[in-house]
Amino acid sequence: MPARSHVLLLAAATLAIATTIAAAQTTIALTPERVSEHAWYFRGEAGMASAANRGFMSNAGFVVTSDGVLVFDALGTPALGRGIVDAIRKVTAAPIRRVVVSHYHADHVYGLGPLKAAGAEIWAHRRALDYFSSGLAAERLAQRRADLFPWVDETTELVKPDVLVDGDTSFRLGGTTFRIIDTGGAHAPDDIMLLVEGERTLFAGDLLFAGRIPFVGNADSKHWLAAIERLIPLAPAVVVPGHGPASRDVARDLVTTRDYLAYLRDAMGRAARDLEPFDDAYAKTDWTRFRGLPAFEPANRINAWGTYLRMEQEALNDGSP
Repeated sequence: MPARSHVLLLAAATLAIATTIAAAQTTIALTPERVSEHAWYFRGEAGMASAANRGFMSNAGFVVTSDGVLVFDALGTPALGRGIVDAIRKVTAAPIRRVVVSHYHADHVYGLGPLKAAGAEIWAHRRALDYFSSGLAAERLAQRRADLFPWVDETTELVKPDVLVDGDTSFRLGGTTFRIIDTGGAHAPDDIMLLVEGERTLFAGDLLFAGRIPFVGNADSKHWLAAIERLIPLAPAVVVPGHGPASRDVARDLVTTRDYLAYLRDAMGRAARDLEPFDDAYAKTDWTRFRGLPAFEPANRINAWGTYLRMEQEALNDGSP
């Protein structure tokens, strides 16, 4: 190989290493939006996670109390986790006491490391441990290292919870009452929401998607619809969803999520019962109502396929022909 080629290869390798190190040490600047007297959130971009958006396509939030800060979710890369810490420091010097994790999907947890290093205790549903033992955690981390490089790389680690909750759980921090709401495994097996009771502010995780198509995948949409029904009596003044803008028109956004899930179940359930091939069923389904919403193109077919499989399984479990 000519000497010039060796030099170019070495330069490319050096640049790749430098890029990785720079990303690993980077803090992405985040600007929180205030949603109530003591609560803020970080709003991710629309669409799917990519290296181009640095994995910033989900939401996280925090609540400042007289005895420290509670954080809800940690975003999708360590650089974003550092961004959360830095943004909180610009609002308050109070210690970061706790992180409540809505569920262990990659876009909500890869920022946990910097928060834990800042002194936070990680709370999650007990079923989160199943994620680590199933092999899915390692599989997803490998996929993210490929797709989100250099923001997720070989130095990125998945942080396990320190405290496990099971069922609805209320607690106080600095005079503020919080309620963890166990949704029974809807979007993910370990779903929980967090209500800041005095401010009627609900951090809903991925149980509510505002202004965009939900990511359903193989989620238990039947339980998801039931979880939405549980959310309605809470009458929150503002809901911070896992993706999209904070909702102050909660009824409207609940209807959009609920109707989309119900439509998926109806269309794909009919096809599954009739033994109609998925591709045929998908092609003839009228998606007009939802096609204009953000994330439709990358998410809808995946959602439909996961729901088709889910409805097949439900039909078998029910003993339907």
